[in-house]
Amino acid sequence: MTSRTTGRIAHFLGLVLVTACALFPVYWMFSSSFKNQVDLLAAPPVWTFTPTLQNYVDVFADPKTLNGTINSFIVASATTVLALLFGTPAAYALARFEFRGKADLWFWFITNRMISPIVLALPVYLLAQQARLLDTHIVLVLIYLTFNLPIVVWICTDQFRSIPPELEQAARLEGASQFRIFWQLYLPLGAPGVAVSAIFSFIFSWNELLYALVLTRRAAQTAPVAATSYMSGYEVPWGKIMATGSVIVLPVIVFSIIVSRHMVRGLTMGATK
Repeated sequence: MTSRTTGRIAHFLGLVLVTACALFPVYWMFSSSFKNQVDLLAAPPVWTFTPTLQNYVDVFADPKTLNGTINSFIVASATTVLALLFGTPAAYALARFEFRGKADLWFWFITNRMISPIVLALPVYLLAQQARLLDTHIVLVLIYLTFNLPIVVWICTDQFRSIPPELEQAARLEGASQFRIFWQLYLPLGAPGVAVSAIFSFIFSWNELLYALVLTRRAAQTAPVAATSYMSGYEVPWGKIMATGSVIVLPVIVFSIIVSRHMVRGLTMGATK
C-alpha cells in the first residue's frame, strides 16, 4: 500500500508539473496583457502589479485588430469546412476500399506535413501574384488546405478503420447506398475523429503567421499579422502584443470547449482494442 500510494503521489505531482509547464506561457501572456510597459520590462520580473486595461483599450481602438480577427475567423472557418468536406470522403475511401496506388496516396498525404512552410513561401507568393490573388481570403484558404487536408485524412482514416465493417455490410443488406452509409453510419460513429481533426484544422489556420505575413497586406490581414504589426524598429509594445495574443487565443479556447466531449475519445482512438 505504501508503494502504491507513493506511486500515485509521484504520478499526481508529475501531472501537476506538466500542467504547470503547459499553462505557464498562457498565464504569462494573459497577465502581461494587464501590465504597463514599465512592469513588463522590469528585471527581475514583477509578479504583483496593478492591472490596467489600457492595452486592451488601445488594441480595440485600432481597427486592424478587429479586422484581423474577422479575417482570421473567415479564413479558419472556411478552411476547416472545406478540409472536412473533402477530407472525410477521402478518409472513408482509404479506410474501406482497396485500389491501385492506395499506399502511395496515403504516403503522399502523410509526407505533406514534412514540408517546411518557409520552403514554399516564395513559390506560393509568385503563383498568387500571377493569379492576382494576393491579399485575398481565397489564397489563404487554398494554401491552408494544403496542410490541413492531410491532417483530416490522417485522423479520420484511423477513426473510420476502427468502425466494424459488419455494420456497413448490414447497411448494404438493408439497401443503403454508398453515400447513405458514409453519411448516416461512418460520420456519426466517427464523430470523435472528425471533431479532433476540425479542432486541429481550425487552430492551425487561426494561428498561422508565415503565409499570412507573406501573402496579405491590409484587406485580408489576419490577427497574428496584426499582432506583429505593433513592433517597430524603435519600440516593442509587449502589452499590446500580449493583449492581441489573448484576443487571438480566446476563440480557439471557446471552440475547443464546444467540441471537448469528442476530444478525449478522438485523441485516444486506437490506444486500446
